[in-house]
Amino acid sequence: MRKGRSYLGRHHQGKRSSTVALVLSMLLMLTIVLLVLLALGIFSLPIGSDEDDGSSSSFYLHDRITFKRKQLIVYLNLIGLGCSGDGKDDGDGMGKRGDQWTEILSWEPRAFVYHNFLSKEECEYLINLAKPHMSKSTVVDSKTGQSKDSRVRTSSGTFLRRGRDKIIRNIEKRIADFTFIPVEHGEGLQVLHYEEGQKYEPHFDYFLDEFNTKNGGQRIATVLMYLSDVEEGGETVFPASQGNFSSKPEWNNLSECAKKGIYVKPKMGDALLFWSMRPDATLDPSSLHGGCPVIKGNKWSSTKWMHVEEYKI
Repeated sequence: MRKGRSYLGRHHQGKRSSTVALVLSMLLMLTIVLLVLLALGIFSLPIGSDEDDGSSSSFYLHDRITFKRKQLIVYLNLIGLGCSGDGKDDGDGMGKRGDQWTEILSWEPRAFVYHNFLSKEECEYLINLAKPHMSKSTVVDSKTGQSKDSRVRTSSGTFLRRGRDKIIRNIEKRIADFTFIPVEHGEGLQVLHYEEGQKYEPHFDYFLDEFNTKNGGQRIATVLMYLSDVEEGGETVFPASQGNFSSKPEWNNLSECAKKGIYVKPKMGDALLFWSMRPDATLDPSSLHGGCPVIKGNKWSSTKWMHVEEYKI
């Protein structure tokens, strides 16, 4: 009888020890998570003053929680975890955006699509701002570094000065948050218009001359924002990319040009981020890309080129 009671006592004591160990393990994991969030700046402890009343403290805490939540969404999107927004106007732009999430397009080149990066109103604003100033697009001469006319690029376009107005500043800040590249490293927004039959042959965004790297150094990354839908054609294609392209369900609806590599179909509000340089700071030849001919409809887009160093304007 004593042996039975002794066994039961040891049995209950063992269960209590397991429960305590489990609770301690969970507390340890929670502590590690909080430390990581603090280190990343995603979470911080609000510090108030003795002079603050309850109302101001509550507003302060609400603002910090809202701000940190946005930072967390941007961080998770960047690493490709597909965190979605709530589709509401978050106060840093005009109009409402749909659910935002990031799609990993490719690792060679490193390319990502940020869905609903711009609102419909922001797209229309950039188009209307650029329309009166459009002119024939040019390309960079790799020998002289100067702009020249070319049949390789048949679109029309114009530049919008960096920080031109509040709406553009908000978009540029959003780009900086997405890429983790400071606003000051970016050129002005270039708005482009492609009519039926117009295209941009495959090319690199990085420079092969010394002239264009004097201001800001080499181009490190590009954000291409689609300002309109395109009925047919107009895809962005990476012909030097690697992967099984024909496995996608929309394969049969692509133009022949887009079937040459990894592609992105233009969709109003989406933004394509791709890197022209590898993490080891070498140029990435797999970033070769082109704009397929528009077969039906019109294509509007806006490009932001970003440099290794500050780009002076």
